Amino acid sequence: MKLTVVGCSGSFPSADSACSSYLVEADGFRLLLDMGNGALGELQRHCGLYDLDAIFLSHLHADHCIDMLGYFVARYYRHDGGRADPIPVYGPEGTEQRLTTAYADTPSASSMSEVFDFHTVKPGTFEIGPFTVHTERVRHPVEAYAIRVEHGGRSLTYSGDTGPSEALESLARGTDLFLCEAAFTHGKEDIPDLHLNGREAGEAAARAGARRLILTHIPPWTDPQVNLADARAVYSGPVELASPRVSYEI
Repeated sequence: MKLTVVGCSGSFPSADSACSSYLVEADGFRLLLDMGNGALGELQRHCGLYDLDAIFLSHLHADHCIDMLGYFVARYYRHDGGRADPIPVYGPEGTEQRLTTAYADTPSASSMSEVFDFHTVKPGTFEIGPFTVHTERVRHPVEAYAIRVEHGGRSLTYSGDTGPSEALESLARGTDLFLCEAAFTHGKEDIPDLHLNGREAGEAAARAGARRLILTHIPPWTDPQVNLADARAVYSGPVELASPRVSYEI
């Protein structure tokens, strides 16, 4: 598998990065995990607008899904070749309604489903193209899911947004690459069931026995080097900060 960071900023785009979006590729299949603010433009550095094969939305906060509205325009009003065929979109219950409400002026109440084939995510195991995926609900103010993507005996686990969660650690057990949010700063923010800090992300990776940790979803107001140091203090494996346009072979 190949993982490419399209965007990794938390809450809103930074001067250097779009919000959460990660491209996973194997056997010619392209799965996008989240499409937050600014991600649609950045995505075009890595693949064509109509080259995606499926999309997974971890939850429906804007910094993880709002560029789906621009993508709707690109697929529905495609200027060359006619309307794009529906692409599978996996998201929490109510994803279609949320996107339609956010757009506010779709031609009809069902227009989104003409270019997006919506599938409701629940905890479980299913196939997306060549990938076997496992999903678990995590701790966040809205319905939110972490995902483990497996292919060829290798695995990637993406936390989405979450506070400390046993379900996340179970999902990440022995994973080859753990892409984990670290939005908060240890000793500064302490809001239950919202986000992890760098230390908590490191502790989760250590307890899960993850082989590699990538910290992501760090907001522009948070010092990423502090979170990196906090994670390294409790996790002995390789750990680094997610950066846009960086790819990893898994």
